[in-house]
Amino acid sequence: MKVVIQRVSKAQVDIEGKTVGQIDKGFVVLLGIHESDTSKEVDYLVRKVSQMRIFEDEAGKMNLSLDQVGGQILLISQFTLYSDTKKGNRPGFEKAARPDVAIPLYEEFGLKLEEKGVPVKHGVFGADMQISLINDGPVTITIDTLE
Repeated sequence: MKVVIQRVSKAQVDIEGKTVGQIDKGFVVLLGIHESDTSKEVDYLVRKVSQMRIFEDEAGKMNLSLDQVGGQILLISQFTLYSDTKKGNRPGFEKAARPDVAIPLYEEFGLKLEEKGVPVKHGVFGADMQISLINDGPVTITIDTLE
């Protein structure tokens, strides 16, 4: 499982011109699910993401987590995080989990974040989404359970 976390001051996801998810201060989390991922990877990343301290404290140090700043998450499924670009110029996506595996893990990820008290807004799995955000910093963090 792979996540790209972007610290944002605001973000939204639109589908066919309609806003389906919107947050103010928080994280946009792009979630890529590998074909071999299980609930074990979900649990690990939920813990890491929910406790990630990348908001500045009063001294200007990245030391505060989502719950300490009243932040939210905009969660977006992103199978292209598992693109293979080694051959040619057209990426392959063979390592990305198929929807029958990926959808339940995506839903579990969001649910477990909410169980930890993190407010989560969602994109729509498999939809053509337009994501608008103001990257605060900018701060972008990646975590890959395969590394």
